[in-house]
Amino acid sequence: MTDPPHVLCVNPWIHDFAAFDFWLKPLGLLTLAGMLRQAGIRVSYMDCLDRFHPKETGFVKTGWDGRGPFRKTPVLLSDMLPPAASPLPGIKKPFSRYGILPDWFRNDLASMDPPDLILVTSLMTYWASGVTETIAVIRSVFPDVPVILGGKYATLCHDHATVFSGADHVVPGPGEPVLEEIVARFTGFPLCLDTPPEDPPFPALDLCSKLTYAPVLTARGCPFSCDYCASSFLEPRRVRRSVDRVFEEICHWHHGYRIQNVAFYDDALLVNGPTHAYPLMEKIIEADLDLFFHTPNALHVREITVEAAELMFRVGFKTIRLGLETAVFSKNRRHDIKVQADDFFKAVAALKKAGFDPGQIGAYLLCGLPDQDLDDVADSMAFVRSAGILPVLAFYSPIPHTLMWETAVARARFDLDRHPVFTNNSLFPCVRSDADRQRISRLKNQGVSDIVY
Repeated sequence: MTDPPHVLCVNPWIHDFAAFDFWLKPLGLLTLAGMLRQAGIRVSYMDCLDRFHPKETGFVKTGWDGRGPFRKTPVLLSDMLPPAASPLPGIKKPFSRYGILPDWFRNDLASMDPPDLILVTSLMTYWASGVTETIAVIRSVFPDVPVILGGKYATLCHDHATVFSGADHVVPGPGEPVLEEIVARFTGFPLCLDTPPEDPPFPALDLCSKLTYAPVLTARGCPFSCDYCASSFLEPRRVRRSVDRVFEEICHWHHGYRIQNVAFYDDALLVNGPTHAYPLMEKIIEADLDLFFHTPNALHVREITVEAAELMFRVGFKTIRLGLETAVFSKNRRHDIKVQADDFFKAVAALKKAGFDPGQIGAYLLCGLPDQDLDDVADSMAFVRSAGILPVLAFYSPIPHTLMWETAVARARFDLDRHPVFTNNSLFPCVRSDADRQRISRLKNQGVSDIVY
């Protein structure tokens, strides 16, 4: 191939028991699209989760923060899984496809110029069947075009994705280092990229049909290795972007696309704050940008000093989430703890002193861990309330390649190896008794849901 190829990037459907546009964009895929476009490649984008698809003729509900519900279509879980992974008895929760209708997607594909290569991303491992259905529809329209799958599911469940996704090739790990090789292998075009990891082009968010918020990543990777988290496996190395470049990107979306809400995707936004996050916030304050910032991935409690809290308030943070995980601080605790009670109270006091309303501040608490005592969860919720902020339950999903995975497999009430759907946190897979699952539902009603606005 001598002319540059046409590359189609696709964000697949979500199959789940519940889903919401919680500042959810395929940032990795859109970053690859930005790299391809910068190199002169023709890039198209189709989003199966598009809340603003042209065929959505009615009112699309969107909150002040840019979030909103996806279109929801009930489907049978048994129809979405291969026969070998048919649902186990006891799963009676309604299952749905979230996103645009299949006919819309099929018609959009059929009406476009045929691509030479198709890149599909994947997010949660338990959304695997949504990936499979997406690729099946793509195959029905473009049976001879190579389909490459990447993303979290492709990385964490590589063998499963290779067998069941329907993709021609499944890429584990970050896509940037292998993008040149993939394009050359499947199109014959000699792609030449010159994009260091600390300075990638802006993600191609402008390919979305409508932007109501912008996700921003200031650094990749996390310095912690929590038992339940796969961050260190997905991103073994921490790479920080330059402050000037991140500031330029925020200004780009704000001035060029009238974006007011920005969600930081960082796993460790405030780590090394004085040389990274602080200068960024100071530049935004100096530029007098009218922005709202959100931290859905949580902030490390120990990093919230008086200075950090004051900068966060002045710059426009609106949704503060703290990574507490538990208030069981005893030495014989079962899982790793990154903070102690004093750290937590100091952080909350700093945030309140800076001017944050208690309703803006929530602390994530893990629930549904293997062998977890639910009295500890209830006590942790009471502890958070005693600080005058909101307890936000984060329900555990077993993830391959984490330190807790083998324990989860041994304790789970499902065979987690049969299909990733059985790791779905909505099923409380490691909570074995009906009584405990019912109690979790009651605790959930006493906490705060991050999908309510």
